[in-house]
Amino acid sequence: MSNANLDLCYLTATEAIAAFKKHVLSPVEVLKAIIARCEALQPKLNAFTYTYFDRALTQARAAEVQYTRRTGEPRPLEGVSIAIKDFHPVEGEITTFGSRMYRNYRPQRSAPTVQRLLDAGAIMHGRTTTPEFAHTGITASPLWGLTRNPWNLEYTPGGSSGGAGAVLAAGMTTVADGTDGGGSIRIPASVNGVVGYKPPFGRNPLDLDHPLETILHYGPMTRSVADAALMQNIMSGPHLDDICTVRDKVILPEIAGDIRGLRVAYSMNLGFYAIDPEVRRNTLAALDVLRNLGCAVEEVDVGWNWGVISAWTTYWTVLFAGLLGDQLPRWRYEMTEGLVRMIESGLAVSADRFYRINLVRGEMYKSLGPILQSHDVLICPTTALPSVKHEFDLAGSHIVIDGEPVPAIGWYMTMPFNLVSQCPVMAVPTGFAASGIPTGMQIVGKTFDDITVFRAALGYEKARPWREQRPAI
Repeated sequence: MSNANLDLCYLTATEAIAAFKKHVLSPVEVLKAIIARCEALQPKLNAFTYTYFDRALTQARAAEVQYTRRTGEPRPLEGVSIAIKDFHPVEGEITTFGSRMYRNYRPQRSAPTVQRLLDAGAIMHGRTTTPEFAHTGITASPLWGLTRNPWNLEYTPGGSSGGAGAVLAAGMTTVADGTDGGGSIRIPASVNGVVGYKPPFGRNPLDLDHPLETILHYGPMTRSVADAALMQNIMSGPHLDDICTVRDKVILPEIAGDIRGLRVAYSMNLGFYAIDPEVRRNTLAALDVLRNLGCAVEEVDVGWNWGVISAWTTYWTVLFAGLLGDQLPRWRYEMTEGLVRMIESGLAVSADRFYRINLVRGEMYKSLGPILQSHDVLICPTTALPSVKHEFDLAGSHIVIDGEPVPAIGWYMTMPFNLVSQCPVMAVPTGFAASGIPTGMQIVGKTFDDITVFRAALGYEKARPWREQRPAI
């Protein structure tokens, strides 16, 4: 692929739209370059389940006409390619959830956020891979096999929105979407060197399959903070399908401003994680960037412990027991082994233990709330390790990080913020490990304070842009 065509693949949505409006670039040109990139790299990465290239090109030609018309304004995402996670219902299109159980399932309606993005003019050219029912942070499934990280093919692109992270990093789409129940947006954002946003619970509507699910969040995945704001401004807001969506509509900034004086708290370990030295080094370097921008940076003690992970894991297993427990007799031997163990574990949880998770969530916010009250944002790493290789066994008893044995689930640091789910969290890149895998940090805001999180991320991105580097694949 020529350098010019490759540059088209790595345009942000805001850059592409500006060029479309100036008539110096066509949606068809961009999409053709992206399709060529997809065809070249899909055999290496296995990041798509289904693609719709011919239909997408027809839609791109129609978008081109919209930009050349003298009357009317193109829609906000007119002609922009989007990869939709194959966990998100899309009306009339096979949506498999990464499971043999749903290999031919066609939903009758789309998830609200997906419909809003498509109604805004985004062109769905492919569906991205996910582990079965989005249950884990490594993307592999019985139906679709293994998805690889474009920065180093021996490593996972994370999960559960791993296909989304991989196609963004590889220039196989302009934007993508994800869901996050324990880090499924932020983990792949971190290990692929892109941006992922977990909005506060209630900001973006959920689909009808997960009503009132307080730890689940639909959100944007992009290569720039401005694109995340552009998508989030479309995805958010009240919807009839979701009683929990809040009424107020927050409009996020897309342009960086001065963040001098921003009060930044940071915790390297949240009180209990072991941190890889490369992750630590890159996080400290990112904090230095914020100091140089005039932010007041202070280390804090969040004071959490492994009981937080126990609470989240218990919640997670009960969630899957509730959704899939009745399917075990028929599908046990065609499902991911780890998912079967998870469902069985959830079926054994007592009602009183499940309720006590709420007490843990309350204790968590007792320590986090005062920190956010006296600071504008909290920063911590996204993952404790840069990433893990494909053979990594999450069911293994322990791994070693910086010389310390820790539970295998301790390689990512995202789950606690799904338990305090009204806090917005963005993952942005901080650098690279020796393996070539990117690292990232989480920017955590006060409850429902999306705007300050975006302000901090935009300021950091402007001072330390990350898009110059691309995977050599």
